[in-house]
Amino acid sequence: MAEEPTDRDLVERFVGGDETAFTMLVRRHERRVYNLAYRMLGREEDARDATQDAFISALRKLSSFRGDAAFTTWLHRVTLNTCYDILRKRKREPLLEMPASAEAALVPHDHAEATVVSIDVQRALLLVPEEFRAALVLHDVQDLPNEEVAAILGVPVGTVKSRIHRGRVALARALGERPGASRPSEKRTTP
Repeated sequence: MAEEPTDRDLVERFVGGDETAFTMLVRRHERRVYNLAYRMLGREEDARDATQDAFISALRKLSSFRGDAAFTTWLHRVTLNTCYDILRKRKREPLLEMPASAEAALVPHDHAEATVVSIDVQRALLLVPEEFRAALVLHDVQDLPNEEVAAILGVPVGTVKSRIHRGRVALARALGERPGASRPSEKRTTP
């Protein structure tokens, strides 16, 4: 049974002319790249565009990948840069928002509570400032260690910890909760 090639092996094979190696890298990382883009941008179509753009950018820059960090760290950085570009572009475009009543009509009433909470959290996450959101998504959603988040963002570990904390506070505020306060669903009632 053949052993799976490492990301580094695939990068070397691609740089050496094996185009199928890049396809293998895309298949291996596309879900994680998409999830990061979706959490940063909040819209499926933007996340799909960002995923495609990130991989195109990675394809163009892969020959300059030095290997100082893990390939996934480098790819996360490429993805975040792509997301930042889309967010900057979005700020220049007129915002077409759907009225709350029309939006509510699109959500079927038989969805599970978890889906509703997930949608609320995603919307609230978009209200968190970008630099805090990036650290929060990489650490809390992508489950990356602080050191890897620091490498991706190009900041010290202490800054990552600070951004994660501030991101969590901003997320709690966006969800309408006081940081540190228990949620109404967590409060116990005595009969």
